[in-house]
Amino acid sequence: MRRILLIIGAAWALLVPVVAHADKIPNQVAVFAALDKVTARIQPLEVPLNKTVTFGALKITPRVCYTRPPTEEPVTSSFVEVQEVQLDKSEKRIFTGWMFAQNPGVHAVEHPVFDVWLTNCKTPAGGKSDGSALKPGQ
Repeated sequence: MRRILLIIGAAWALLVPVVAHADKIPNQVAVFAALDKVTARIQPLEVPLNKTVTFGALKITPRVCYTRPPTEEPVTSSFVEVQEVQLDKSEKRIFTGWMFAQNPGVHAVEHPVFDVWLTNCKTPAGGKSDGSALKPGQ
């Protein structure tokens, strides 16, 4: 009986497809879209990792930004910290977490005046790139 189970198990292992997961590709720049709800203006923001950019009253700092090879299912993610500058000039953290470009409505910063969501990750010209980065304005 044990031998039969081993044969069945080996046959099953040969029939089940092996799913290979591609390694994530680290990038040096996170690309966001930022909406000013007062003016209805959407502005692209290209922010180098660990640098902070200001959009209205928000300060956006990406810590990592990953993509996958173009031959794999797209998964673009970034760990982001967002601070809001208060009227008294103090800062309040309003978002810390992962943003996913494929699900912008789930993991985006929704503020009464501003929205920010991840659109892509890229590497600057001259750096190693995965070939999937968007050009500004796309």
